[in-house]
Amino acid sequence: MLVDECYQLGYIKKPHGLKGEVQVFLDTDEPNAYKNLESVFALQGQGLVPFFIESIVIRGDKAIVAFEDIHSVDQAAAMKGAKLYLPLTFLPKLKDHEYYLHELEGFEVIDAATSSPVGIIKGLMEMGPQLTLMLQHASGKEVLVPFSEELQEAINKEQRTLCLKIADGLLDLYLSDED
Repeated sequence: MLVDECYQLGYIKKPHGLKGEVQVFLDTDEPNAYKNLESVFALQGQGLVPFFIESIVIRGDKAIVAFEDIHSVDQAAAMKGAKLYLPLTFLPKLKDHEYYLHELEGFEVIDAATSSPVGIIKGLMEMGPQLTLMLQHASGKEVLVPFSEELQEAINKEQRTLCLKIADGLLDLYLSDED
């Protein structure tokens, strides 16, 4: 299983108790949808390693998880910070107008004010509380554009376009010839 074929479910925060259980932060809108998980993949080095789950108890956005082969606090402590992944096929199906953020990569962003193309989404990053789109402009320059539901005018999943309200002058900061 490759990381590109998965989505990050969360990460291991710390050991829990003395029997090898771990506390997991679940980075999802519906943590209880994962209460019957049988396994997850943990990122170790550059690869994903499967871990089978003996038990899982979900409390809010955290879970207490016992893995089959982790039986001591030292083994659990070695897992601290490990990112946990599931295959993309585990994601619930969405309605036509809904989308997952990872699906936006490759979409063309259109400026709502001018109806002109801005660039292709190459990635997303969180900058504090702000989600930011990393765009590849036709000029070859990278452009960073804030993204939120309030800034979204329209999305067309078939045409792979996203129409956004972009602050006046923002593109000029990136595209001016002066350095």
